[in-house]
Amino acid sequence: MKKILKSVFTGLFALLLVSGCDNGFDEMNINPVQPTSLDPIYLMNRAALFSTISSTTLNYESAIVQQIVSPNGGVLAGGNFNQLNRAFSIGTWNKYYRDVLKHTVDVKRFTRDDPNRNNLYQMARILHAMSAMILTDTFGDVPYFEAGLGYLEGKIDPAYDRQEDIYLDIFNELQQATASLNPSGRIETGDIFYGGDIAKWRRLGYSLMLRAAMRHSKVNPTRAREWVERAVAGGVMASNADNMLIRHDFNYSNELGNTLNATEANNFYLAEPFQQFLSSKNDPRLGSIAVRFIGAGSGPDQNNALAGNPAPGVTLSRNPADQMGFPMGFDNQTIGGVVQARGLRSFYEFSQVDRTRMTARDAPIFHVTYSQTSLLLAEAAQRGWIAGSPSEFYAQGIRAHMQQMAVYGASTAIPQSAIDAFVNANPLDPGSALQQIGEQYWVASFLNGYEGFANFRRTGYPALTPNPYPGRDISGDFIRRLSYPDAEFSVNNANIQAAVARQGPDNLDTRVWWDTP
Repeated sequence: MKKILKSVFTGLFALLLVSGCDNGFDEMNINPVQPTSLDPIYLMNRAALFSTISSTTLNYESAIVQQIVSPNGGVLAGGNFNQLNRAFSIGTWNKYYRDVLKHTVDVKRFTRDDPNRNNLYQMARILHAMSAMILTDTFGDVPYFEAGLGYLEGKIDPAYDRQEDIYLDIFNELQQATASLNPSGRIETGDIFYGGDIAKWRRLGYSLMLRAAMRHSKVNPTRAREWVERAVAGGVMASNADNMLIRHDFNYSNELGNTLNATEANNFYLAEPFQQFLSSKNDPRLGSIAVRFIGAGSGPDQNNALAGNPAPGVTLSRNPADQMGFPMGFDNQTIGGVVQARGLRSFYEFSQVDRTRMTARDAPIFHVTYSQTSLLLAEAAQRGWIAGSPSEFYAQGIRAHMQQMAVYGASTAIPQSAIDAFVNANPLDPGSALQQIGEQYWVASFLNGYEGFANFRRTGYPALTPNPYPGRDISGDFIRRLSYPDAEFSVNNANIQAAVARQGPDNLDTRVWWDTP
C-alpha cells in the first residue's frame, strides 16, 4: 500500500510541476533577440560578396593567359606548368555553387511573387546569369536548371545541362530581368553593387547580354549578331560609373589580396609576355600595376622593402623601365640559369603585381566594366554587326581602363595627359583590328581571370607562345577548360558521366561548346 501511495503522490507532484511550468513555457523558450525572418537583400549581398574573383585564378586562368605566374610546383602547380591540380581547379566550382548560386536561387524564390521586391528579384536574376556564365565558361556543361535546389526541392543530384542551352536561357533571363526592372518600384538601397540604381542595373544587364552574345562569334555568328543588336538597343554601359565592382574593406577583403599579402606573397610574379607587351608600347598602366625588388635574394627582402626597411643592396622600384617579367616555362629550379644569365641575385627580383595597390586586401574587384564593354562594341562594329566607329569604340575602351586605375588610389591613377598620349600613339589599324582589340581586352581584364581566359579562347588573342614547360598534362597548346571536381563522380556520377560522354573527356584539353578551333 505504501508503494502505491508513494507512486500516486509522485505522479500528482509531477503533474502539478508540469502544469505549473507550462504556464508561459512557450514564451520562455523563444529567443527575444533572434530574428524570425531575413530580408533577402542580405542573401543577395552575401552572394555579391562571395562573387569576388577566386584566388585560384592565380594558379589557372591568369597563368594560362600569361599575366601572372608562379615558379613553384606542388600545391601551386596549375596553368604555370600546364598540369591538373584539382585542389585549385575546383575553386571556381565551389565558390559559385556553394556561395553564390545557392543564395541567388534563394533570393529569387523569396521575391518572385512579391511585387514590392520586384527589383531585387530582377537583380538576383542578373547576378545569377553572370555567375552561371562563369561556371559554364570554365567547365562547359554544368548543372544549371536544377542548380541550387537541393534544399528547396530535393534536387541533390542535378542534371548537367548543355552549354548552348544554358546560354539560351541566360539570354532570356537577361532580357526579361532588364525589361522588368522598375524605377518606380522599391529601390533596394542596401544593394552593394549600385545602391539599387535601376538605370545602372539595366546597363549591367545589357552589357552582360553583349558579353554573352560575343561568346557566340565563332560558333553561331547569326545568333551573336542578333543578341548584340538587342544589347546595344537596350543600352549598355556608358561610363566608368556603370562598372560592376566590389569595394572591399578589411572585414570583407579582396580574395586575391588575401593570397598575395599572406602565405603566397613571394610566390607569384608578372609573366614576361604581359610585362613585355606593356613595355613595348610604353603603356603607362605598367607603372600602376608592377613593382620590382631589385637585388632581392629572398622573400623577406621583398617584405622588408615594402615595409620601408630594405636590406642593403635592395631597391623597391615601380619605374616601368625597371620591370622584368618572369619567363614562361621555368620552375624554381630551372629558372636558375636565367637568373645567372641576366645577372640577377635570385628569382625574387622579377616583377610582381603590386600587392600594396592593385592587390591590396581592400582593393576593389571588377566584374564587368565600361572598358570591356567598349572593346566588345569595337569588335562588333568591326564585324559590321552594329553602327559606329570601331576606332572610336577602341580608343574609348583604352581610355576607360586607364581612367579606371584611379579607383585603386592616387598612386595608381594615370594622368590624363599620359592617357591621351598613349591613345593618340596607338590608333586602331583596320588591317589588324581584331588582334588589337583582343590584346587590349586582355589588358583590360587583368585580375579578372575568368573573363581574360574566356576571351582568349574565343578570339585567339593575344597570340601567345604556348607555355614550353616540359612536364604537362595537355596534348594541345593551351588549357581549354578546367576539370570537374572528383566529388561529383562520387555523388552525382550518372549525370556527370552523361556530360562527359556528350562533351568529351574530363581533362584540360576538351573544348567548351563555343570554343571552336
